Amino acid sequence: MPIDERLPFVPVRIAVATISDTRTPETDTSGDTLVARLTGAGHSLADRAILKDDATTIATRFQQWIDDPEIEIVISTGGTGLTGRDVTPEALARVIEKEIPGFGELFRWISFQSIGTSTVQSRTMAGVANGTYLFALPGSTGAVRDAWDQILAFQLDARHRPCNFVELLPRLRER
Repeated sequence: MPIDERLPFVPVRIAVATISDTRTPETDTSGDTLVARLTGAGHSLADRAILKDDATTIATRFQQWIDDPEIEIVISTGGTGLTGRDVTPEALARVIEKEIPGFGELFRWISFQSIGTSTVQSRTMAGVANGTYLFALPGSTGAVRDAWDQILAFQLDARHRPCNFVELLPRLRER
């Protein structure tokens, strides 16, 4: 992936949500992995929460972050599977204005390289709401690593060419 080193790095402010009925701050390995990667890349952790698998609770927290001008990106981990308690995509659908279908498609293609056809059980998705990017990742640490290392690290770097999500941030609210 081409990075144009002549351009400045632009840090973004990211909120992280772990969606789980069982994880705690001590056992949240996927959230820890995500935070380590985003801060290691030079971005700022704006907020972090562990939320129960409840669509209303998740959508409410997403909306609070969307409404916060200090948060530019929201990344959640967990709740994207097929069980009855997996409701993160439904919660995200309540708040997004535009879906980014290519994100989920690309994630599943990347994931296929490691877990094969089991990737069809992932409902990973992304969207935009009120100038904020939202990404819903699976809850496994491996999935978080794949999504960050192979997609988000590049798309959240303003130096990535030919284009990236960061350079579009100022224009997301255009009408």
